[in-house]
Amino acid sequence: MKASKRFKGLTAKVDAKKAYTLEEAVQKVKETATAKFVESVDIAVRLGVDPKKADQAVRGTVALPHGIGREVRVLVMARPPRDEEARAAGADHAGLAEYVQKIQGGWADIDVIIATPDVMGEVGKLGKILGPRGLMPNPKSGTVTQDVAKAVKEVKAGKIEFRVDKAGILHACVGKANFESKALADNIQAFLTAVTRLRPPTAKGTYVKSIHLSSTMGPGVEIDRTAFAAHQ
Repeated sequence: MKASKRFKGLTAKVDAKKAYTLEEAVQKVKETATAKFVESVDIAVRLGVDPKKADQAVRGTVALPHGIGREVRVLVMARPPRDEEARAAGADHAGLAEYVQKIQGGWADIDVIIATPDVMGEVGKLGKILGPRGLMPNPKSGTVTQDVAKAVKEVKAGKIEFRVDKAGILHACVGKANFESKALADNIQAFLTAVTRLRPPTAKGTYVKSIHLSSTMGPGVEIDRTAFAAHQ
C-alpha cells in the first residue's frame, strides 16, 4: 500500500537508523501524532524467546500509573452476591446467564471480562468466541478471582494484560498522545520493568531485542535498549 503524503512527512521527522532515549522517543511520538482524533500510544517489544515453548510464553499484567487514557468497559461474570459487589466497585456489567447468551449472540461491547472461579465451567464454553478476542478470564492475569471488587478497581485504574504473540512480540497500549511526556514515560517504564521481571529462566541470549513506540497513525520510533537499562 502506498504511503500518504501526510505519513511520508511524519516519517521524515524520525531517523529510522537511530535508537532514541525514552524521553526522546516519547517526544517524537507526540510530535508525529497529528491525526484529527487523540491517538493512542502503543509499544511493541521484540523478545528473544520461543513462544512455542510453554515456559517461554511471556504473559503478565501491570498497573500503569497514569492509566491508558480511556474508559475500560468491564464485564464481571458472577452469581449473587458477587455480581452486586462488582457493580458497586464500578463494573459496567455484571451477571451470568444473560451475558453468556449475549456473547453467544455476538455482543462485544466490552474490553475486559472478570469471572469468579465457580462460573468458569460456563464461561469456558465461550472459549472459541472469547479466546481469539483476548477476553477469556485467566487466573494468571487476575481476571479469575473471588475478589471481584478489587479486580474491577485495578482494571479501571489502569491495569493492563499483555502476552507475547507467535512472532515473539509484546504489544500494548501505554496511553494517549495528549498525555504529558512524563506520564507517558512513567507508563512505558512501568511496562518495560514488568516485562523485564518476567524473563523466563530458559530464555538464552538477549531477552529484549528491540523496543518501538508509535501513535495510532504515526511512524514507529525505536527506543535505545541501553537507555532503558539506565532507568533500571
